[in-house]
Amino acid sequence: EAELSMSRRLGASEYTILVVQSNLAVNHGELGNMEKALIMERDVYSGRLRLHGEGHEETLRAAGNYATSLKHLKRYAEAKSLLRKTVPVARRTLGVEHDYTLNLRDIYGRCLYRDPGASRDDVAEAIEIMDDVQRRARRVFGPGHPNWNTLPQELTAAREKLASFDT
Repeated sequence: EAELSMSRRLGASEYTILVVQSNLAVNHGELGNMEKALIMERDVYSGRLRLHGEGHEETLRAAGNYATSLKHLKRYAEAKSLLRKTVPVARRTLGVEHDYTLNLRDIYGRCLYRDPGASRDDVAEAIEIMDDVQRRARRVFGPGHPNWNTLPQELTAAREKLASFDT
């Protein structure tokens, strides 16, 4: 927080201030202060949109961080709304197999099935998305890449939720 204050006081560039804010948001999240992290992630995402536009890698990474904070706080409707806008942009500008595109789609799939109000169709869509993400991530990054190690468990949980609709 001191670094952020100093950066602002010394007239650092908006880019630098956003980097410091993003790092600070991560620290708040790691300390369990998710509400504070969420506010900062939202501000960073808004700043990146203003500074770079919607299709820039930094903006899409900030969108992923913001969506992750929303997911952790179980604010699934907000996360899904954000991701419905950003996933198509990521696919168009970065490609379907880019790390950020895959990450945004993974978050979207998790939010779809974890939402307590998820319909059968939502859960089926989540499985389809996460299955595709898993296939692409394994092909592009290898089966042992740490960014994707929880995806099999998420798929299992989503499939179990889908099966519960049939009982």
